[in-house]
Amino acid sequence: MKVTVKHWHAVAQWRWDTGHDEDSGDGDDVCGICRVAYEGCCPACKIPGDDCPLIWGECSHVFHMHCLLKWISTTASKQQCPMDRRTWVTAERKVAKSSS
Repeated sequence: MKVTVKHWHAVAQWRWDTGHDEDSGDGDDVCGICRVAYEGCCPACKIPGDDCPLIWGECSHVFHMHCLLKWISTTASKQQCPMDRRTWVTAERKVAKSSS
C-alpha cells in the first residue's frame, strides 16, 4: 500500500521555561508588573518571543525584561524587586542541556 500526503498543516506551541509548574494554577504564569502572560509580550512590544524576553531575579521572581527595566528606572522602585522589595539582582540562568 502506498500513501501520498497531499496536504499537511503543522501546528506548534511554545512556552517560556520559567521553572514553575504550569499546572499549579497559582498565577505564576504572568508578569508581576504588567499581569500579561509570559507567552504574550509586554505592553511595549507587539510580538512575543525573543524580542521580549523574560528576566529572572535571584529572588526567583520572573518578569518581562522591558517591564522590569521600566520599573527599575523609576525612583519609586529604589532598585528593588516589585514583588518582595529585595534589592534587585539579576540571576544567571543556566540552560539545562538535553541528552539527545
